[in-house]
Amino acid sequence: MMVPSFSSHAVRGLCAAAAVFLVASGPAVPAAAQTPGEDSGTVTWSVRPADEAGEDGRSWVEQELDPGETATEYLAVRNLSDQDVTFRLSAADGYFQDNGRFSMLPSDEESVDAGLWIEVQDEVTVGADETVTVPFTTTVPENATPGDHAAGIAASVLSQQVGEDGATVGVESRVGFRVMTRVTGELAPAASVEAVASSYDLSWNPLAPGAAQVSFEVVNTGNARLLVTGVVAAGGREVAFPGPDEIDQELLPGDRRAFTVTVDDVWPLVFVPGSVTVTPTVVGEGEDTVIEPVKADAGFWAVPWPQLFVLAGIALLIGSSLRGRRRSRARLEGKLEQAREEGRREALEQHA
Repeated sequence: MMVPSFSSHAVRGLCAAAAVFLVASGPAVPAAAQTPGEDSGTVTWSVRPADEAGEDGRSWVEQELDPGETATEYLAVRNLSDQDVTFRLSAADGYFQDNGRFSMLPSDEESVDAGLWIEVQDEVTVGADETVTVPFTTTVPENATPGDHAAGIAASVLSQQVGEDGATVGVESRVGFRVMTRVTGELAPAASVEAVASSYDLSWNPLAPGAAQVSFEVVNTGNARLLVTGVVAAGGREVAFPGPDEIDQELLPGDRRAFTVTVDDVWPLVFVPGSVTVTPTVVGEGEDTVIEPVKADAGFWAVPWPQLFVLAGIALLIGSSLRGRRRSRARLEGKLEQAREEGRREALEQHA
């Protein structure tokens, strides 16, 4: 389950509006921001999916609609502050960041997809330590393409801060959750592996293996949201991705995500065979669409220089030893021949 993220973006200028967004990808975590017009204290609040009675335990909204169909959902805005606060409500297209966390377009960017399908009232006032449930509707256009479409809905407040240069900086702080809409029709999930590149970090200790790094991109080429897992193999070793401590990696239709996987304890074998195997899974309750794993070659050259240097040294030692033995044998044979010759001369002299 993904943990919400918090980031800030400020636009300089008098009362300029910017965006700070916290999307509830998992259990909602209250965000804090300076309240407009307040010099002290903070406003903290949470936004969760709900029904008419209040929060319903969901982390985000999943819905399946026909083209032209309208559905009503609810969001619960909880004010955890000790003062009444008026929150601005908004919706926008959603997307996954490079790190896999979900976010929505900032208020100064226009939506082109599911963010335009959501209608919600402009604002809501919530009393101190109270919760207000607000309805919102999703209307799918008649010409909407089948498959998954992502949006986010949020409650925000605007605060003002003075920068070091004296200029007023406005910051819009948003807390929200994702709204995933699957438009009915033919679901065609697909994925590809592209831009595969491998490198090798050589260990100069001839008795120690090196490490391989394999970089690649996974592209969602279908119309369904995919959860991406897989294995990178190199030199007989395998590493799964994402790692056990990393968040899940989801790809919306058309998304491209870059990965780099390190495989340790790989021996340099001149050419090391390697591969990337991606196993995509369609995200959605009750979905039984099976996607065949996608495999790409990731072999690479790894010249075993330290081992070659050791072998060259051993060869030199052996060659030197053999040459020394040949020279010693030649000297010994020369002395033996000299001794035999002297023996023959002495024998001749004695006979004479």
